[in-house]
Amino acid sequence: MEWAKKKYNENYTYYMPWIEDKYLQWFGENKTSYTVKENMKGTKITGDKNVDAIQDGLAEGVGGQFGKGGLLGGVGELGSKEGVNRAERGDTGPVDKKALEKGQKGWGETLSGGMLGGKK
Repeated sequence: MEWAKKKYNENYTYYMPWIEDKYLQWFGENKTSYTVKENMKGTKITGDKNVDAIQDGLAEGVGGQFGKGGLLGGVGELGSKEGVNRAERGDTGPVDKKALEKGQKGWGETLSGGMLGGKK
């Protein structure tokens, strides 16, 4: 039983982002569009229900552009997969384990050109 608990906890950061992605896909969303909507809806400017309704509608419109079929759907997918999921896993390296074994650099190292670590 301890082995099962250990394996569950070790692999949680790998399978949970996938489960969240699949759930959001049922609603035509990704993590980027969902986050934009929730953040815009979460902060109400006034207590007036009419202004709040306008704000909610605007949040749906802007967030929807990052979802499936939206104008920025590709950007939302990329942000969700390469940004949010990797941040949740604490991963900056290549997703492919074979690439890691070959010594290929991760996207964080490649983008910074090694400058962030003080190396050139």
